Amino acid sequence: MNSYEIVKTVRLTEKGTAQSEKHNQYTVVADRRANKQQIRQAVQELFKVKVTAVNTMNVDGKARRQYTKHAGNDPDWKKAIVTLKKGDKIVLT
Repeated sequence: MNSYEIVKTVRLTEKGTAQSEKHNQYTVVADRRANKQQIRQAVQELFKVKVTAVNTMNVDGKARRQYTKHAGNDPDWKKAIVTLKKGDKIVLT
């Protein structure tokens, strides 16, 4: 897997914004097969920053039902909270 397959997107949420300002942490949606070392290397390569820690968790998709009698599910995904070296920043525009 290359870096673009491992790191899918950076999540922009109210909680994530507070984490980035206070603790220099960013929330990343990663490929479910990727491990912490692969996520660390991908973030460093894509954003040119130094990663000090990676915490991961698997998030189950929610059950959904929109205007139909047949239920469905959102896909499962992996959340990675990436802590950067002091002074480094991921610019999200």
